[in-house]
Amino acid sequence: MESVIQFFIGAGVTFLAMWFIMPIALFFLRTIGFYTIVQEGTCQVFVLFGRVVGILKEPGLHILPLRIGLSAFLVNWLGSRQVLDMRLDQQYLRSNPVNSEEGAPMGVGIWYEMYISEPVSYLFKNADPRGSLAANVSNAVVRSLSNMPLEQMLINRHSMSRTVREEVSPRSHEWGYKLGSVYIRKVHFRDGGMIQQIEAKVVNRLRQVTSAIKQDGANQVNIITSTADRQAAIEFAKAAAIRPRIVGQALQAITLDGEVAAAMFEILEMQKILEGKGHLMLVPPHSDLLNQLTAARKAM
Repeated sequence: MESVIQFFIGAGVTFLAMWFIMPIALFFLRTIGFYTIVQEGTCQVFVLFGRVVGILKEPGLHILPLRIGLSAFLVNWLGSRQVLDMRLDQQYLRSNPVNSEEGAPMGVGIWYEMYISEPVSYLFKNADPRGSLAANVSNAVVRSLSNMPLEQMLINRHSMSRTVREEVSPRSHEWGYKLGSVYIRKVHFRDGGMIQQIEAKVVNRLRQVTSAIKQDGANQVNIITSTADRQAAIEFAKAAAIRPRIVGQALQAITLDGEVAAAMFEILEMQKILEGKGHLMLVPPHSDLLNQLTAARKAM
């Protein structure tokens, strides 16, 4: 029984120690500056009396007295601890105003990456490094890309991106903010009237091209039709020219046999009579009265 009671007492003490005493103790040690935890992708800068006494970049648990000395016990009370995000960040600047060599008002959208390279310079050399970097990128776009030919501005974006990056990188590095990749994503017209004029010109040009294609197709069809008609006329003319000779040869071969010729001409005569529009009335032989009545009916 005593062992069971001791077990429950030990479990209760352990529970209290793990859930109440241990967190309070760790909070107290962290408050007095005994240790700190650096998260992944972050950096901690310790400042005491206006002087940087320590920079921790490696993630993990750090015992502060071993890293920055006895000033670790004063930095949380008389100094400050700055936690910086060292991860890669991105920003997109929309429609930076630029004029082309031809005077067209253009807008340039630029995307760039940046990250903190020097924590001390980032904290103390510029009050707003991110805003200053965006302003420098925008100014570099205006200075570097103004008065460029419109064709190059619309096509050659890789060289323009490289030009902007080369101009901004050294200055941004002085502030502890390093510029990464730079890419010009969009080049567009800013004047609505110019956009409408370009659209109207494109539509008219498409109509002209469509009409030219239709006319060329009609011309090709006419050429093919006329060529086919000419060849057909030639063949029909050849057929009409050789038809009498063929018919003559056939009649010459038929007339060699008199009976065949007589039967053929009789058949032809009957065919012509049947094809004609005249009326044929058959009257029995030796019937004069019927002939007279028929003639009188026709006369009426």
